[in-house]
Amino acid sequence: MWIITLYKRRDIVMYEFETEQAARDVFCNIQGNKILSEVIYFNDPGLA
Repeated sequence: MWIITLYKRRDIVMYEFETEQAARDVFCNIQGNKILSEVIYFNDPGLA
């Protein structure tokens, strides 16, 4: 899962995406101070 955290004035908005490509497409198009993060769950069997 990928998260974009957007800091805009006094607000914080978070957007959640299933794929990295979808998150990066939106990340390039939004304005403001932003952070792109990947969320990794340690109990995910796909990471074993």
